[in-house]
Amino acid sequence: MYDVIIIGGGVSGAASARELSRYKIKACVLEKEEDVCCGTSKANSAIVHAGYDAVPGSLMAKLNVKGNEMMEQLSKDLDFPFRRIGSLVICLNETDMPKLQELYEKGLKNGVRDLKIISGEEAKAMEPNLDDQVCAALYAPTAGIVCPFELNIALAENACENGVEFRLGTEVENIVKIDGGYELHTNQGNFQTRYVVNAAGVYADRFHNMVSRKKIHITPRKGEYCLLDKTAGQHVSRTIFSLPTKYGKGVLVTPTVHGNLLLGPTANDIENKEGTNTTREGLDEVITKAGQSVKDLPMRQVITSFAGLRAHEDGSEFIIGEVEDAKGFIDCAGIESPGLTSCPAIGEMVADILKEKMRLEKKEHFIETRQGILDPNTLSTEEHAELIRKEPAYGNVICRCEMITEGEILDAIHRPLGAKSLDGVKRRTRAGMGRCQSGFCSPRTMEILARELGKDMSEITKTGGESRLVVGTNKDRL
Repeated sequence: MYDVIIIGGGVSGAASARELSRYKIKACVLEKEEDVCCGTSKANSAIVHAGYDAVPGSLMAKLNVKGNEMMEQLSKDLDFPFRRIGSLVICLNETDMPKLQELYEKGLKNGVRDLKIISGEEAKAMEPNLDDQVCAALYAPTAGIVCPFELNIALAENACENGVEFRLGTEVENIVKIDGGYELHTNQGNFQTRYVVNAAGVYADRFHNMVSRKKIHITPRKGEYCLLDKTAGQHVSRTIFSLPTKYGKGVLVTPTVHGNLLLGPTANDIENKEGTNTTREGLDEVITKAGQSVKDLPMRQVITSFAGLRAHEDGSEFIIGEVEDAKGFIDCAGIESPGLTSCPAIGEMVADILKEKMRLEKKEHFIETRQGILDPNTLSTEEHAELIRKEPAYGNVICRCEMITEGEILDAIHRPLGAKSLDGVKRRTRAGMGRCQSGFCSPRTMEILARELGKDMSEITKTGGESRLVVGTNKDRL
């Protein structure tokens, strides 16, 4: 029997696992996909929000501001990219100034530091490509950007190094109350545990409702995005928001930590919890609304589009805590924006709940830090040459767009919770994320995966399951 089983390997589940791994505990993460970071956590705006949008006094507001404050040190400890670039919420019409003032006052109540309203002239001096009609803006210098994949993977790897088990490809199908805890029925057998942490994203309502008479309902809220090439990455230097609506923070324009430009998202409530398809209508909306905030967007530089789902709970609030009529079952549900920002604080809160209930003792030797995949481009010419001399794989460029080497791909495959698919390599190294979107490098990456995992090329998948890319060979057809 486990002490704690966490359902879900996204940022909330991984952050909870990492914080729990500080204690003497037998813990496990069950994730239905073939890797961590395969749901909401992989497809979002990658923004570390300042915290002015959430309702003052809400859990969402508290954890947003706290998570923002924790992110910089966490990025240093776990070696993932984070930049505090600041954000602007722009106002295009004098009649909307009361809404901007309301955001400012909410931010002050939430404890957001250094927040201020600036004139349109000041905003355009900071960001020359803002729309000419901008008359004022809310400036939040504490806002930032992060790589969501690397954050999620870093949390999971560090938890794994500290003793948390990860069972990937393990889908929870039912939860049954037993003496002293719960039994989770999965496609890989049954697991027993004293406590459950429900961090299942858009599926968190399903698991909550299996154990509680007081039901919750989560709506998948789809957001569509356009990603532009690095040649467009300097079009703005801060995250540019329009005024928010009841559906969220609106369509934004932001640089990414890797030098691209990101536009989106839309906000459409759907029924399908796997409905991550893009639509012509959605992408047209992204392009139109982004163009209302920032002028002269180089839309010919779009290299890909994607969609993600936010777990919108009917109460528009994070639900974190023990379920009243299901002792030992801890909800971590309704984690929509600003969930990515809040994840360090969410993990800490979940761990504190269980620490008190289980009277957990801290480990003597917790591994606080984690080293990410080496980027040869950060080395001096001499250091790079020495690295290649010692490990020639770092001299073999596989992905030409992002200049990713075989050495980096090997590291991604063989480190804790290593990559097993094309997308697993992509999320860890960016091989395939460049302008050609893996058109050149995917066959070679697949060859490396097959060789290192001891598999045939036909067994290598894009993202696990049945997503195989090779269905036969030319020789078979002759």
